[in-house]
Amino acid sequence: MDHVRFGVIGLGNMGSFHAKSLQGTANAKLAAVCSPFPGETEWASQKFGVPGFTSTKELFAAGVIDALLIATPHMQHAEIAVAALDAGIHVLCEKPIAVTIRDARRVNAAAANHPQLKFGIMFQQRTLPLYRTLRQILAEGSLGEISRITWLVTDWFRTWAYYASGGWRATWAGEGGGVLINQCPHNLDLIQWITGLSPSRVTAVAAIGKTHPIEVEDEVSAILEYPNGAIGHFVTTTGEAPGTNRLEICTDRGKLIAENGKLVLHETAQSVRAVRETSTESFAQIPATLKEIAIPAGSSEGHQIITQNFVNAIRHGEPLIAPGEDGAAALELGNAMQMAGLTRKAVELPLDADAFDRFLADMTARYGGKKALKTVESGPADMSSSFRAP
Repeated sequence: MDHVRFGVIGLGNMGSFHAKSLQGTANAKLAAVCSPFPGETEWASQKFGVPGFTSTKELFAAGVIDALLIATPHMQHAEIAVAALDAGIHVLCEKPIAVTIRDARRVNAAAANHPQLKFGIMFQQRTLPLYRTLRQILAEGSLGEISRITWLVTDWFRTWAYYASGGWRATWAGEGGGVLINQCPHNLDLIQWITGLSPSRVTAVAAIGKTHPIEVEDEVSAILEYPNGAIGHFVTTTGEAPGTNRLEICTDRGKLIAENGKLVLHETAQSVRAVRETSTESFAQIPATLKEIAIPAGSSEGHQIITQNFVNAIRHGEPLIAPGEDGAAALELGNAMQMAGLTRKAVELPLDADAFDRFLADMTARYGGKKALKTVESGPADMSSSFRAP
């Protein structure tokens, strides 16, 4: 096909952004918009000069799109993605792919049933040169086995006004969680994509409404255990300033540190394991060379790179930068941290979907409706927040 015809569903901040961005994507065109709100649909239809629809059923039946870009609030992502795939439509979904690991696995199963369709997720941080370089260095293998992964990511500061900007925000019914499901999906993806490792066990401490009058978690400190014996740490919050974003990865031949847009390598002259196990010195020191790794130039706007890659995949089979199936791994890790942190019990991976569903139901019953902020809706751009697909 000469052009991939896109529909954008959900016309809030991100949906409007993607609708506009498609105008600059080669071999793609915006062909339809969809929102359950007639006024919003009419506004977007007139603004972009394309047909508008108020339900997925109408949109899919019209036959005017080849691909769907999902930008609704994330509680509806899985339902819409499955419906689109079953309707024979390529799917590019904003993160997260779902709220529960059960739903994420359901979307992956639907994608597997339609191998002729492309399924992608908007993990645009995979396009950032810093993380791509870090991943490449580790993949080359010269630094040896990973022994520790520590990500201190506390630069997600949010005010009370932010949480008051939508009634669905920071609620169990509206989001299914807090900082892990809303702010951290990219980090939860990158920590696995960069290292190639997935943990087998998670323990954590999390707090509900520690620094905001909300009903979901706004602070988490987790410990990850890996099958090879490596240990991981993941610390995040929306209540701290100034925040830190520091990723440390220790290996047998040194330590990589990504912080403030820079990548630094402390490379040891010898294998740490070899010196530890064979040296006759009780207090042996291992010389290390410090060097800053050059980061190639690149765009800081990864959304369009992901979209262009998705278009290229549909048109001529270019490998996807962020396959939609990868969304389940990031979500599963977030679900596990949330469950471990709020129950104070270790969680084994792969995550038991039934156990997580029971946990989510319990959190909803215990804390649902306890968000103590008066909602201040910000206007038409946020109207898609209550979208429900038929």
